[in-house]
Amino acid sequence: MRSSRSATDPLDPGPGGFAHRGLHDDSAPENSMAAFRAAIERGCGIECDLQLSGCNSAMVFHDRDGRRLCGHEERVAHHDAASIGGWSINGTAEKVPSLAQLLELVDGRVPLLLELKEEHRNGERIAAAALRDLHGYDGPVALMSFSARAMRFVRTTAPEVRRGLVLSDRDIAMRRWDKRQRAQPHFLAVKVAIIGRGWVQSARDEMPVYSWTARTAADAAKVARYADAPIWEGDGHPRP
Repeated sequence: MRSSRSATDPLDPGPGGFAHRGLHDDSAPENSMAAFRAAIERGCGIECDLQLSGCNSAMVFHDRDGRRLCGHEERVAHHDAASIGGWSINGTAEKVPSLAQLLELVDGRVPLLLELKEEHRNGERIAAAALRDLHGYDGPVALMSFSARAMRFVRTTAPEVRRGLVLSDRDIAMRRWDKRQRAQPHFLAVKVAIIGRGWVQSARDEMPVYSWTARTAADAAKVARYADAPIWEGDGHPRP
């Protein structure tokens, strides 16, 4: 069951959940404008990743380099936004978008869940870049990260921006406690394999819990029972 808390969650994506890296397939690759347009058309919230370019711009890209998706080994941090924006994704006509381009496309129509990727302790810098682009944006949006450093920066610099912690099974109890103390998150995003654990359900009494990444019908059923919204792809889409 969906938590009654969803009625007061400003980021609640509704029955569509959050499409993981957009609604992607072979023709609309992950974290591409095509995948984001498909998610908007389906009425899904969008979850995506932000990496910091060499010119301190927030780029919508998951990996630290272009090897897997773009066929070369260049690091995102070693190139400026204009160069990265010319990278072809999976050999398609889709190019790597900037956060500014994503915000212009979405324009408040669906909730955005933006994961900050920290590389070489640049959590504060990627957070600052994202906050610059978000200034004046009027749609439902939140920043989240594995990095408590990044979320602490958001908390102290822009406390009005909704923020969350991403947690996995590698976050032992003391680590979770320390991260939550520093970030003071509004929500958690927890790996689907561990959402049934007691500490997750205790946290859910205090704040929304989203879960990543639901990829199967079994994952979707588990998220429906133990979390407030799925971050999903493939067969992990939420059932009515």
